[in-house]
Amino acid sequence: MSVITTALAGVVFGLALAAPPGPMNAIIAEESVIRGRMAGFRAGLGAMTADALFFVLTLAGAVAVIDRYPAVRPALYLGGGLLMLYFAVGAVREARAATSFTDGGRDVSTGFRKTLVLSLTNPYQIGFWLTVGVGLLRPGTLDVLAAVPAAGTALEGLLVVETGSPALLAGFFGGIALWIVVYPVTLAAVGRRVDAFAPVAAALSAVILVGFGLAFLAIGTLRVV
Repeated sequence: MSVITTALAGVVFGLALAAPPGPMNAIIAEESVIRGRMAGFRAGLGAMTADALFFVLTLAGAVAVIDRYPAVRPALYLGGGLLMLYFAVGAVREARAATSFTDGGRDVSTGFRKTLVLSLTNPYQIGFWLTVGVGLLRPGTLDVLAAVPAAGTALEGLLVVETGSPALLAGFFGGIALWIVVYPVTLAAVGRRVDAFAPVAAALSAVILVGFGLAFLAIGTLRVV
């Protein structure tokens, strides 16, 4: 079992958590294009900080407490949904005000606080740490390719990683760090080349936040009822 293989598997897990489209990446995109790559990086750092906090809480067993209180999850959905709608209003203002990549650069960036608060109230992120996160922390082994449909038997034993190892955890957070560096740099580069992309990015951020916000409110309301 290679330490390097385990670390690389951790990087893949980290990228798989950080890269999918969603409210966090919408805010990172908005900050990157309106205020530059460092603002986008700080926004990404907010989400990564939340993951670090969940990691510590999972290690201590505190995150599992959420499962003991059924009322907590609906409250998180409702609170997270309202926050997303609130941040969407700010994104709409950005879309109206920003006419080029540099227009928003003078404003104070609040991306870190936005993604940190949203991440801490995100039931999906908490759910990850209650399930996959616990698996990553628990000492043992994971045969990654054994679960591949149809070909699992043939691939068994080819990619085995050690869960609970420092290499896997370092790779995991390394993958998240890689994303929050590369993603803002790429978006900022696009923003510089196409000034009109700034208001478009802010508008897309607003649409995504509204969509997720309404979905969270609907889920939270159904769970309360």
